[in-house]
Amino acid sequence: MAASDLTSVDDAIRHLVSRARPVSDTETVALTQSLDRILATDYQVPADVPPADNSAVDGYAVRAGDLSGNTRLPVSGRVAAGHAPGSLEAGTAVRIFTGSEIPAGADSVIMQERVTVSDDGISVDAPVSEGQNIRRQGQDLARGELALAKGTRIRPQEMGLLGSIGIGKVEVFARLKVAILNTGDELVDPGQPLGPGQIYNSNRYTMLGLLAKAGCDVVLCETLADTREDTRKTLKRAAAEADLIITSGGVSVGEEDHVRAVLEESVGLSLWKMAIKPGKPVAFGTIDDTPLLGLPGNPASVLVSFLVVGMPFIRACQGRPPFMVYGERVPAGFSTEKSSFRREYVRARKSLNNGTLAINAYPNQSSGVLSSTCWANGLAVIPENQTVEQGDTVTYYSFAELLE
Repeated sequence: MAASDLTSVDDAIRHLVSRARPVSDTETVALTQSLDRILATDYQVPADVPPADNSAVDGYAVRAGDLSGNTRLPVSGRVAAGHAPGSLEAGTAVRIFTGSEIPAGADSVIMQERVTVSDDGISVDAPVSEGQNIRRQGQDLARGELALAKGTRIRPQEMGLLGSIGIGKVEVFARLKVAILNTGDELVDPGQPLGPGQIYNSNRYTMLGLLAKAGCDVVLCETLADTREDTRKTLKRAAAEADLIITSGGVSVGEEDHVRAVLEESVGLSLWKMAIKPGKPVAFGTIDDTPLLGLPGNPASVLVSFLVVGMPFIRACQGRPPFMVYGERVPAGFSTEKSSFRREYVRARKSLNNGTLAINAYPNQSSGVLSSTCWANGLAVIPENQTVEQGDTVTYYSFAELLE
């Protein structure tokens, strides 16, 4: 097969993303339940954060000018966090704690490690400048500015930021509903005995884990019988229940590859065969106007094609803004003998080789070797029509970045 017969990885991603229809349904969830959800609206800051000047350290609030020519001040008060700060008497200091509001009239805070305390006050052991150790009102967020934009995926830090501006309930998009369909009469669920010619269905569990990490809800999870009619009926049922159908197997050129055939019959096949290794027989189309992403049947190909092509499409369907996966450039700790007109994604991990950071490849890159994906912590890219020599710089994507 010639390169011209295959769609490039970049063109395939653009094709899928251009056909994504973002979910529009929204719901309101408690902030405590918002992790990994997608914001359905912009959130502006209702009030300055912090709401007033406060101390960055435990110490003493003073007026810097009172220390001109004088290093000893009597202590006239005490301010604990959460209590009204009152005012600073001229020529005195106020005991203050981290997070406490600055008393009126004070313009500096001296760290407690920089003073000597005695019965008649404090002696200052270091220079004091106006504004030191004070966190200013609004230094984190100012009232009216954008805190978080619509389409933001909520991580722990976004949960904290929403909490900091007083948001207890969050408007988010409904989760993308996905149907998982695995093909093959040879597939047996784990826990059952294997018969002649049978294998355990690993792809189902890889896909369940990937979709959970991607923040999707799986609404249907079945194994298709290897018949055209059963495939057609199940795909139509899945189309009625899900926002997206993802299949594994059934999209190559064999007589039992019914998923691709059904897509072609319904005039829904818009992409087939990518210039990617592993994972060439990726298909995309629609069944009754519901998008279908057909992944290969080999276990490692499922993971690679989902991460490289599936995740950009899912992100677009979730209403998230375009996300560029940059990766990092690292010296290769491996070499290749032959080039390919397909872009190769090598299961690899980042490690130290004789004290130097390098990307090492799993020795067996067969698309059926699922154990390679557990050894690896990312994918190294070998561009089309190129080889790699040890020490060459390659682009490396961690699994975590690809799943972001």
